[in-house]
Amino acid sequence: MRRLTTVLAATATAVVAGVGVTTPAQAAPADKPQVLSSWTQTSVNSYNAWNSARQNQGSWSAYGFDWSTDYCSSSPDNPFGFPFQNSCARHDFGYRNYKAAGTFAANKARVDSALYEDLKRVCAPYGAVARATCNGTAWTYYQAVKLLG
Repeated sequence: MRRLTTVLAATATAVVAGVGVTTPAQAAPADKPQVLSSWTQTSVNSYNAWNSARQNQGSWSAYGFDWSTDYCSSSPDNPFGFPFQNSCARHDFGYRNYKAAGTFAANKARVDSALYEDLKRVCAPYGAVARATCNGTAWTYYQAVKLLG
């Protein structure tokens, strides 16, 4: 009994001092890959779900997502006045999080396609001439990430 008391006392001291005791890192929820996938599809619903989560990142903190962005990197965020910034932010989200998960190669093409669809949705409300210019710019951005991203 005395030996058990000594071991328990030593363990308690180590726990209080933090010596020799390791705590496992909090694991992300098991559905993290599914959530990531749902936010990186080509549909407007996927974009809207991602954007809603982005506006309320604290609710998703347990997932450990990387929300950082440099928007459209070295390209203009708003070329010719077309607001591409949020589309580029979602693209960054996909790239950063799939790279962290080690599944980037399997998802790159879809994330690039989602960017293109997002950009075309930005262009859709413009009149014919501006829409054509916007869509041409969107195509250029898509080709750049497809080849260089």
